[in-house]
Amino acid sequence: MATPSAVPPPPPTRRDDVVDLLHGREVADPYRWLEDGSSEATRSWVEAQNAHTSRILSVVPGRDALHQRLVTLLRAGSSVACMVAGDRVFSLERWGRHDQAVLVVRPAKARGLARTIVDPHRLTGDPTTAIDWYHPSPDGRLVAYGLSSGGDERSTLHVLDVETGKRLADRIPNTRAASIAWTPDGQAFAYTRYPEPHTVPDEEQGYWRKVYWHRLGQHWRQDELVWDKLPDKTAWTNVAISRDGRWMLLHVSLGWSRVDVHLIDRSTGAHTVMIEGVEAVSSFTVVGDQVIGVTTLDADRGRVVSAPVAAAWQDHWCTIVPESDHVLEAVVPTADSLLVLSSRSAVSYLDRYRLDGTGHEPVELPGIGSLAGLSGSRDRDEAFFSFTSFALPPTMYRWRPGTIQDWSRLRQYDGSGEETPRDIVVEQVRYESTDGTPVTMFLIRAAQTIPSPDTACILTGYGGFSITMGPAYSAAVVAVCERGAIYAVANIRGGAEEGEAWHRAGMREHKQRSFDDFAAAARWLVAEGMTSPERLAIRGGSNGGLLVGATITQHPELCRAAQIAVPLLDMLRYHHFLIARLWIPEYGDPDLPEEFEWLHAYSPYHRVVDGTCYPAVLLTTAEGDSRVDPMHARKMAARLQAATSCGTERPILLREEREAGHGQGKPVSKQAEELADALGFLFWQLGT
Repeated sequence: MATPSAVPPPPPTRRDDVVDLLHGREVADPYRWLEDGSSEATRSWVEAQNAHTSRILSVVPGRDALHQRLVTLLRAGSSVACMVAGDRVFSLERWGRHDQAVLVVRPAKARGLARTIVDPHRLTGDPTTAIDWYHPSPDGRLVAYGLSSGGDERSTLHVLDVETGKRLADRIPNTRAASIAWTPDGQAFAYTRYPEPHTVPDEEQGYWRKVYWHRLGQHWRQDELVWDKLPDKTAWTNVAISRDGRWMLLHVSLGWSRVDVHLIDRSTGAHTVMIEGVEAVSSFTVVGDQVIGVTTLDADRGRVVSAPVAAAWQDHWCTIVPESDHVLEAVVPTADSLLVLSSRSAVSYLDRYRLDGTGHEPVELPGIGSLAGLSGSRDRDEAFFSFTSFALPPTMYRWRPGTIQDWSRLRQYDGSGEETPRDIVVEQVRYESTDGTPVTMFLIRAAQTIPSPDTACILTGYGGFSITMGPAYSAAVVAVCERGAIYAVANIRGGAEEGEAWHRAGMREHKQRSFDDFAAAARWLVAEGMTSPERLAIRGGSNGGLLVGATITQHPELCRAAQIAVPLLDMLRYHHFLIARLWIPEYGDPDLPEEFEWLHAYSPYHRVVDGTCYPAVLLTTAEGDSRVDPMHARKMAARLQAATSCGTERPILLREEREAGHGQGKPVSKQAEELADALGFLFWQLGT
C-alpha cells in the first residue's frame, strides 16, 4: 500500500433507528447497540474492525523500522514515583528488557545500586500485571503495594518485608489507587477501599471510597471502618498520619476544584473541620505542632499557609509563602526546610525555605522540564524527586542544601546500547486564541529541522481536570522529531498551566474554550509557515481524545489526520458508564436541562455530519479500560465511517486492544505496537 487512495472500505455496520427524547429534543443514537461490549454482535464487529485496521496498518511503509525504534525509545531507563522512608529511597523503574516497571530500593544516604524488591512479571508470569501504587512504612522496613492485571487498575494490596523480600500474608482486594497511612511503628495502617462488587448495584461500583484500619496479620474483612462521611458517592478520600501517630488528615476531593480537609486527633477522637464546602483545592501535612500546606483559597495560583494543629480551621491559616506568578503545586517538609514545587507556564521550579517560610533560595534544576514525586526526609535535610523533559527520560535526583545529584544511575541498566538524542530543540511560544486570550505552546523539533509549510507537524493538548501539560519524556515526541517533523504541545484552558482560573475557564459551561484554544494553535502553526493543513495531524487521549474529537467535528478542514485514544465522545451518555460520574463536576450533568445544552452543543458523536470529508482518523481503545468505556470509540468509529465522504483516501479506523486498559500498566511490547500503528498511520497520511 503506497498511497492512501488504496484503502479498502470498512466492514459494514448495522444502523438502528434509536431516538431519545431528551429535555424536549430528539437525539438520534443509531449505534447504541455497540455500547454492550459483552454481546456477540459487538465482539464480532470489533473483531472485523481490528482485522480491517491491521490489514491497512501492517503494510504502511516503514512500519517495522518505526516499531523497532520505538521499542528502543520506550525501553530507555526511567525512575519515577520516588519516596524516601528511613534510610531508604524507593522508586518505580524500568530499563532494558523489563516490560513493566519494577519497585526498587536503594540507600538514601550514600549513592548505591538499586535492588529490585517487586517484579510483577516474575511474581505472576503475566506480562500485563503492573504495580499500580506503593507506600513504604515510615522506617522503610515494610512496603504496601497494589497489583492489577489487564490494565483494569482494580488493585489488590500486598505487603512486603523489604529486607528479606518476604511477602506477608496480608491481601486486600478493591484497593484501586489506594491511599495508605502507616502508623509510626509500621504495625498497622489506614487505607482506602471500595465496596465488594456484589455488595452494591452495578451503577454504584467504582464509587464509595471509604477509609479502613488494618492491623498486620488481620483478615481484611475484620478491618474497622474509619471514615465514611462522604458528601456523595463520587468523593475521593486520601488519608495521612502524622509522624508521631497522633493526627490523622483526611483530604476529600469532589471534582478537581474542591478539596475538604479534616483533622482527627487519634488520642481523643476530636474532629476539626479545616475547610469544607468551599471551592478551593488544599493539601496539608502535619509538621510538629503545625499544619502546613498549599491552598487556592483566596489565591488562584496557590499560597503556602500554616496553622497550629490545635486551631487548624481556615480562619487561622497564616500565609508563609504568598501567591506569585508561579502556580504552587506542592510543599514538602524536610528536617530543616520547606521545599516548594511550582510551575510557570508548565515549566517546573523548585524553591527552598526555612520551616517558617523565611530564607528563600531557588534550587537550580537540570534544565527546562517537569519535576514530580518530590519526597522529603523528616530525619535529614534531604529530598528526592524525578525530573524529565521531552527527550530526557525521568531520572531520580537527590537534593541537599546547595546541591542536587543524579541518584538513579540509570545508564548502567540500559541494555539498548543507544541513548536518546541530544540535538532536540524545545521552544515555548505564545499565540492568541479566538477570544484574544494568550496561550503558551511548546514546539519540539530536531535541531536540523527548519520549519516550512511543507514540514509535517503533530499537535497535541489536554485541557482538563487541572492537569498541566509540562515537558515530559515521550518516545512519540522523539520519533516524530527524528522523522524531521515538529511536535507541538498546546497548554490550553482547562489545565492548570496558569492556575485555577485557567482550569475553570475550560470546564463545564466554558469547555468550548478548550476546543477554541486548540483550533487556534493549529491555525497559528499554519499562519506562521511552520506547516500546512495537509501536513498537520492532531492527537490526544482520554479528555484529550474528547478534545481531538470535538476539533475534527467542528473544524474538519483543519488537519489531514487525527489519532483519538481512549476517548470520551458521547457526552450525553458518558455518565452511565464505569466511574464517569466522577467527572460530572468537570463536564456537567446531561440529566440537567441547562447542562445538557452545554454538552449537546459539542458532543463529538452528535456533531458528525453526513457527507463531510473528515480527516483520516485512528481511534484506539482497550477492552479492559475501567475508566473510559470503549463504547465511545466504537460508536464514534461507526458514525464517522458512515458519514465521511472521503473514506477511501482518509480512512476511519478502529483499534481495540485486548488485555489492556486506559494506559496504566500497559507493557512496553503493547505500547510499542500501538504507538507504531498510531505514528505509522499519521506519518503515512502526512506523507513523511
